[in-house]
Amino acid sequence: MFTGVIREIATVLHFDGKKMRLGARHRPERGDSIAVNGVCLSVTELHSDGFTVEVGDETRKVVAVENFKGRVHIEPAMRLSDRIEGHIVQGHIDAVGTIRAIERGENATQFSIEVSERVIPLIAPKGSIAVDGVSLTINDVFQTLFRLTLIPITMEETLFSTYREGRRVNIETDLFARYTYHILQRRGQPPQAPLTWEEIDRFHSLF
Repeated sequence: MFTGVIREIATVLHFDGKKMRLGARHRPERGDSIAVNGVCLSVTELHSDGFTVEVGDETRKVVAVENFKGRVHIEPAMRLSDRIEGHIVQGHIDAVGTIRAIERGENATQFSIEVSERVIPLIAPKGSIAVDGVSLTINDVFQTLFRLTLIPITMEETLFSTYREGRRVNIETDLFARYTYHILQRRGQPPQAPLTWEEIDRFHSLF
């Protein structure tokens, strides 16, 4: 588990498509979980200047692997005693989105990100989302877009200030939204089908 608060900007020293060596101040143990651009990866090797993580076959299919170069966000897995400053993040990417618009204001920057219609039901206005591992609050949701507002400290402490329109980003929707959607979705029926009162009573009895 992670919180979506970036602890360090690391440097990709080498990535061969499977193993990624990172230069970082953080000193993990072998086997530790590290979120890299929001992707939960396991530490396989330790070095004097950082560590190596492995990117599996399944992971490469669902993340923006082209961004595993230059500088990346990293966050070590949280401890049970840690304060949750962002929101609960698993490091399991739901989709890759594309930045369609960036609008800079006096003390905030608006990002509009496009995702597939499949993901939109898991994104709620004023809810939480992780974009490249950064915990953010959703302002508006449209048919295939959602809008975020980033304050100056977020722009300073993350790589968002370097992002440009067209960049692909890793998206992890809210954990609770994902589970709720799955529970309410009934096999063989569209997710939007209304619940009957009998079904509502049955779900209520489970809790």
